[in-house]
Amino acid sequence: MMGFYQIALGGGGGVSLRVSMAKSWVFKAEQPTVPDLSAERSILGGGSSFSRRRDLVFIVNPRGANGGTGKEWKKLLPYLRSRLGSDCANGGTGKEWKKLLPYLRSRLGSDCNICESLTSGPSHAIDITREAIREGADAVIAVGGDGTLHEVVNGFFWAGKAITNHDRSAIHSTALGLIPLGTGSDFARTLCWKNDPVEAIERIFRGDRARIDVGVIDGENGESHYFINVADIHLSAKAGYYASRYKKFGNLCYVIGALQAFIGHRNQDLRIKVNEGEWQTYSQVTALCIGNAKYFGGGMKITPNADPSNGNFEVVILQDFKWYDFILKLHKLYNGTHLSVNNVSSISVHSIEVEDISGSCSIFVQSDGEHLGFLPRKFRIIPAAIEMIC
Repeated sequence: MMGFYQIALGGGGGVSLRVSMAKSWVFKAEQPTVPDLSAERSILGGGSSFSRRRDLVFIVNPRGANGGTGKEWKKLLPYLRSRLGSDCANGGTGKEWKKLLPYLRSRLGSDCNICESLTSGPSHAIDITREAIREGADAVIAVGGDGTLHEVVNGFFWAGKAITNHDRSAIHSTALGLIPLGTGSDFARTLCWKNDPVEAIERIFRGDRARIDVGVIDGENGESHYFINVADIHLSAKAGYYASRYKKFGNLCYVIGALQAFIGHRNQDLRIKVNEGEWQTYSQVTALCIGNAKYFGGGMKITPNADPSNGNFEVVILQDFKWYDFILKLHKLYNGTHLSVNNVSSISVHSIEVEDISGSCSIFVQSDGEHLGFLPRKFRIIPAAIEMIC
């Protein structure tokens, strides 16, 4: 049994975790908050496991969706425990857990160890994920929106390589899971998943897995950044940058961000190279979107032919759009019929490089709604990079 898993809120707002197993361990919020998952496994010779309960690490962004994720998680946790089963205790969240725990236990059964980690700030989910994988977790589940999912995906990699279990003889790999509770939840839309946590828990309980592709963005400094949904350039990326400041308004933040991005916007000429071919010039580019999945911006079906399991990106380029074009054609952008519009082109690629001809270093780049800086950038795909619970 994993003993108890306690979450304590310090006076300064930080989070500390105490896990009682064979020993007691204390983790600070700045550090990965994953217990020693190997301690509870029954191991046969050669390192294979026997009658082993699944170790599931749930990474929760309590500030996601303007604090809504944290509130929803408190409601959801008892159901989760009853459905999947756990001997992790409910000390730190106190009365809230005690009220919900009976229902949770009755629903989830007893074949899983459930470990909860609350993120304390930007990039914390990356650290938690890396530690969970190294310790041999069966799955790391992002609880929140696309931002939390984005960080968890990046936690599956380090220095350009996939993270692996410390135990080289382990016969399972760590899968990615998702309980969509955030503002956008655009990746879930591609998979036709509703923002329904109960439905998500049923997927986790079944444990079916499928391989999905992951995109990589290489910058001038040689660092790699990973994305699972959509990366985009110029106006849409600038709109996403501004939208992140208005998350408290829900999906309205995307409208506010777009309006702010239009102020002073100018279309730009870009140099583009696809699949290691020749450089080509695209004039008056308004936005360029690189889709591993279909949706971004709170439901806009920007790359409608993208498939996260086909080994390619769909790249959609909007050229010479004016502000009134977005008003007149907004419905097409949301329902995915904009590919028939003049000045919109689509290509399928496995890599693409993009440069700003003007050399201004002011053209925004983002991925999965996270601001990454400015051009130039190279984007490439890693086919079947991660197993995902589906």
